[in-house]
Amino acid sequence: EGSLACSTCHLIVEEEEFYDKMPEPTDDENDMLDLAFGLTETSRLGCQIIAKPELDGLRVRIPAATRNMAVDGYVPKPH
Repeated sequence: EGSLACSTCHLIVEEEEFYDKMPEPTDDENDMLDLAFGLTETSRLGCQIIAKPELDGLRVRIPAATRNMAVDGYVPKPH
């Protein structure tokens, strides 16, 4: 399980049948998803998807863009 520190692992589950087999997103995951580009009804954070036999065949799509500040030109200020 990931750390829920960002939304760069945002994935879109292709088939609702597989989305419905996953546990509901936590409030923390939903908070991070709110920051994700291209949010859909079947969006999840990849770091929160636990591979299990019932998810065999799961197909996901990577969104066309990201809101990753490091990629988008953000330069952190030194402490």
